[in-house]
Amino acid sequence: MADETGAAAGTGAAADRAAAAYPEGVPCWVDAQLPDLEAGKRFYGELFGWTFKVAPGDGAHEVWAYASGSPAAPAAPAAPGAPATPPGSPAIPTSTLTPTPIPTPIPTLTPVAALAPKPDGRFPTVWTLHFATPDAVALTARITAAGGQVITPPTPVGTLGTAVLATDPEGAVFGLWQAGTHHGFGRRHEPGTFVWAELYTRDTEAANSFYAHLFHDALFGPDAAPDFGRATLTDVFPAEMPPHFLVHFGTEDCEAALGTVSRLGGRVQVPPFDTSYGNVAVVTDNQGASFALLQRRGGNGRREAPQEVDQAEQRPDDLRQQGDDQREDEARPGGERGATGLGDEG
Repeated sequence: MADETGAAAGTGAAADRAAAAYPEGVPCWVDAQLPDLEAGKRFYGELFGWTFKVAPGDGAHEVWAYASGSPAAPAAPAAPGAPATPPGSPAIPTSTLTPTPIPTPIPTLTPVAALAPKPDGRFPTVWTLHFATPDAVALTARITAAGGQVITPPTPVGTLGTAVLATDPEGAVFGLWQAGTHHGFGRRHEPGTFVWAELYTRDTEAANSFYAHLFHDALFGPDAAPDFGRATLTDVFPAEMPPHFLVHFGTEDCEAALGTVSRLGGRVQVPPFDTSYGNVAVVTDNQGASFALLQRRGGNGRREAPQEVDQAEQRPDDLRQQGDDQREDEARPGGERGATGLGDEG
C-alpha cells in the first residue's frame, strides 16, 4: 500500500479522516500479487480503464491503479449584471444577456487498487481484500483469540499506515489496514472499482461466528451497510479449493466485460449468474488471479448464501447473536470460550 498523493507524512487529521471514511471491518483496499506486473497493467488498464503510477515510497515495485471520474457539475448561476426590469416594462430578450459559462468538470484520478510483483514464485497469484481498523495490534490479538492465524504481524509501511495479513479459522486469507496518510479506496461501488466481496467457506457457522464477532459494528451497527457476504463451498467446487475471499469489481455490461477478458487472455471460470445483489461472473486474468465481475441491479446488496437442502437457514439475526454471544464470553472472568475458540453458536 502507498499514499496516492505523496503528501507530507501523516498527520493526526489525515488519520481522523481515514477513520471516519472507513470504520473497522469495512473493506478499504484490494491488491493483487502478479508474476508479470507489466502484463497486469495492460490487462486491467484495458478492462477497467485504469491508469497506473508507481506507489510513492515503493521504488519501482508496487503500482497503484487509478480510476478517473468527474465531480458533479455545479448549478448554473444567474447571469451577472442583468438589469432589473421595472414593473410594467417589456421583458429584456434573453439574447441580450451574457450567460456565465459553466465550469467544465476536471476529471480526477483516485486510487482504487494496487498491483505488486510476487516476491516468490511459490506464492499464489491472487487478489487480497483488506479490512480497515483503527488499531491493527488490538485487532490482530482478537483474530488469534478467535481461532484465526497471523501470517504477517502488524508492519508499518512508512507513514502510509500499518498492514497485517491473517487467516480466519478455516484458512481464508485477508488483510488489515490501519490508515496513516493513505486511507484506502478513493472510489468504490462504481464500474471499474471494488463493489463487493464474497467469502467462500466450508464451515459457514464458524465463519458466521468469527466475522460477526470480529466486525460486529460494521455488519450490524446502526449505520452498517455491509459490502461483503459469505457463501458455501459445496461439492461442486474442487475438493482442493481452500476457503477464500472473492473480490468483485463493478461493470456496466457483464457480457461485454467477459468478451474483453477473453480477448486479453483471461478465462471465464463461471458464466454470469443471478444473485440478489446483481449479475455475477467469475473470471481469471491473463496470469491466473481470480476475481468477479458484478453488474449491479441497485440496492444495498447484502445477501445470505444459497442454502443446501440439509443446511439450516442462517438469518442476519442469527449472525448477530453469534457475535454477541462471543463478545459476552470474552467479557467473563477468564474469557471462557469453547474448545474451538469461536464461542457458543447460540
